[in-house]
Amino acid sequence: MTQFELSAALVAALKERGMKIATVESCTAGLLSKIITDAPGSSEVFDLGITTYSNEMKTKMVGVPEEILAAQGAVSPETARAMAEGIRRVSGADIGVATTGIAGPGGGTPEKPVGLVYTAVSTCKGTEVTRLLIDRPGTDRDTIRNTAAETVLIKVLALLNNM
Repeated sequence: MTQFELSAALVAALKERGMKIATVESCTAGLLSKIITDAPGSSEVFDLGITTYSNEMKTKMVGVPEEILAAQGAVSPETARAMAEGIRRVSGADIGVATTGIAGPGGGTPEKPVGLVYTAVSTCKGTEVTRLLIDRPGTDRDTIRNTAAETVLIKVLALLNNM
């Protein structure tokens, strides 16, 4: 499925269920919001998308606890969870999604290499966090961002199809 097909399927599934989605993104830099809103009718299911690169804004905008950021870092499953739950709470959406990771080309460490991404999908039934390590030959920043965004779309579609 292309990104457009994924977004169109997501928007249709959300409309069918009368649900809304909101995003908070770090490493994908707004790409996830863009993909969702590329689909016609997205304004009926998408109210809010936030891009937060700094820890300060993660705390200020969606309530990621400073303690989590200090102890686990911005690129962690705990931060992804807090971001997704925070955007759902702030926006009032049925589904909150988050991405945080290291898209490169710099910024990686042996513990947290370039290509490490955490995504989270939060609903009233709980929050699912996924760890991705996008490390294929020739992987660049755009590939990491696109893979992370597509992973979120696929996860949300699967969740909606199982409702």
